[in-house]
Amino acid sequence: MAANCEQKQNIRDIVLTHAHLDHIAGLPLFIDDLFASLREPVRIHAAAEVIKVLERDIFNWSVYPRFSELSNENGAVLEYKAFEIGREFFIGDLRFTALGVNHKVPTVGLIVSDEKTSIAFSGDTAEMDGFWHKVNEINYLDALLIECAFPDELKDLAQVSHHLTPGKLKSELLKFKHENCPIYVINIKPMYREEIVAQIEKLNIKNLQILEVGKIYDW
Repeated sequence: MAANCEQKQNIRDIVLTHAHLDHIAGLPLFIDDLFASLREPVRIHAAAEVIKVLERDIFNWSVYPRFSELSNENGAVLEYKAFEIGREFFIGDLRFTALGVNHKVPTVGLIVSDEKTSIAFSGDTAEMDGFWHKVNEINYLDALLIECAFPDELKDLAQVSHHLTPGKLKSELLKFKHENCPIYVINIKPMYREEIVAQIEKLNIKNLQILEVGKIYDW
């Protein structure tokens, strides 16, 4: 997980969109590093299918300790919070709604809101319809974060792995009805970043920019 020591001490809630390794790889060591100092459990919010994968394939004692069965002197160190697609759940002052998207494994996008701001996040996905239907129902959206993992030359790989290319991204955004909403492209494969960015820039899509890793955004 891309978090410094100070941030790790403050993170106690983690929302997972799906169980692919690039989304969960840092989780075991994150909990391990904090194990002795935790005064409350790390809460993993995920769909039931994702929690099942974590317990079966990661926290299974063979790959890594099953932290859900362990405690330190202050109590439990890991707690699962299962959410349902389409139903709101809350973390502090934030309201989340998980929306089904189109990936190779069970995956969700998210709408995240507080009293003033709402953003939508596609997660890993290929073409989708239900996500857009729900996002377009929101009265006002402050930002859309949407993936674009592969360049157009690898459209066959993108299709079989259920990801977007710049061409597919352009088609998907035709379904997006918030005309003045800022759009941020995420989940660009590092190996193809220059190609993807160049192809996206040629599309000249209104209000679209590439999300900068490490930059703090305030919506």
